Amino acid sequence: MVKKEVITKVQQLISSNHIFVASKSYCPYCRSTIGTLNSLGVKPTVLQLNQIDDGADIQDALRELTGQRTVPSIFIDGKHIGGDSDLQSLKSTGELQRILKL
Repeated sequence: MVKKEVITKVQQLISSNHIFVASKSYCPYCRSTIGTLNSLGVKPTVLQLNQIDDGADIQDALRELTGQRTVPSIFIDGKHIGGDSDLQSLKSTGELQRILKL
């Protein structure tokens, strides 16, 4: 069971950032997501779970909140977008640019 304070921390990260990405520094899909967002001129708030002490707890909290265990876990304006393949699909249809108001 994930501690309530970890769930609260994750919910605050999601709600207080326009774009929030839970990532791992060695993950190629995470790098793809961050690169895609940067190429569109937006700067996501990125939390590298493998570089912080409570990263595993945060990943467990994200799974509890979204049902998704893998990274990247992408949120835009508080809404869970999914992972890199979801982001790339949104980009290819132009929906991502609409969501980001570009």
